[in-house]
Amino acid sequence: MSLTTRIESLVIRVAQEFNDVRAKAGNLAHLTTTDKSSLVAAINELKAAVVASGAIDDAQVATSSTYSSHKIVTLLDTLKAEILGGADAAYDTLLEIQQLLQDGTSGLDALLTAVNHRVRFDAAQSLTATEQAQARSNIGAVAAAEVGDTDTDFVAIFEGALL
Repeated sequence: MSLTTRIESLVIRVAQEFNDVRAKAGNLAHLTTTDKSSLVAAINELKAAVVASGAIDDAQVATSSTYSSHKIVTLLDTLKAEILGGADAAYDTLLEIQQLLQDGTSGLDALLTAVNHRVRFDAAQSLTATEQAQARSNIGAVAAAEVGDTDTDFVAIFEGALL
C-alpha cells in the first residue's frame, strides 16, 4: 500500500470521526439560544439566563422562585423547634411520644381515674354517701339532713308563737 493510499485512509477515518462528533453535538441551528456560534457560547448564554432569573430568592415567598437549600433547612429547623416546644430528646419524635403513651398507659389511666373522682361543678354527678361526706368535709359544708327541713314555713311558726 502506498503512502498516498494510507494518508487517504487516514483522512477518511478522521472525517468519519468528525461526523460522529458533530452528530453527537447536534446541529447548532437547532439551539433555542440566541448565540448559536458554539456549544460553549450557548451554554454560557443559558448560565447567564439562570443567574439573572433570580430563581433563588430567600427574601420572599413567590411562585416564580424558590428558597435556597440553606433557607429551607433553617425554616424546617424553626418549625421543628416550634412543634417540639422545647421537649427534651426523649420526646422529640411522634414515634417516641406514641411509644411512651402506649407503654405508660398506667400513669395516664391513674390520672384519668383521679380526674373522674373529683366533684364537678359543671355537671350533675351520682356520688355514694361516703363520697358525699368526704366532699362536704373537704369544703366545710354540712349535709341537707343536718340542716333540717328546708321547706319549713318559719313564718307560720313565728305567727304561732305570737300569742
